Amino acid sequence: MYIVALAWTYVVFMMSVAEQSVVAGVLTFLMYGLLPVTIILYLAGSSRRRKRLRNMETLQSDTSHLQGEERRED
Repeated sequence: MYIVALAWTYVVFMMSVAEQSVVAGVLTFLMYGLLPVTIILYLAGSSRRRKRLRNMETLQSDTSHLQGEERRED
């Protein structure tokens, strides 16, 4: 996925270099390149973030459960 994003960023960079003015080049790079790539990478990573959050919650609940048992033994 990252190689596609990198290739698209390169293509858009070349498009922005070929623009008539600097403002048009910057806007082309931002609107055609940076904004769509960041949105797509954010959406592509959402399942990974959700899974990591679930794993952290499970780990914390297991840890708190074990700490509760240790306190009872004391």
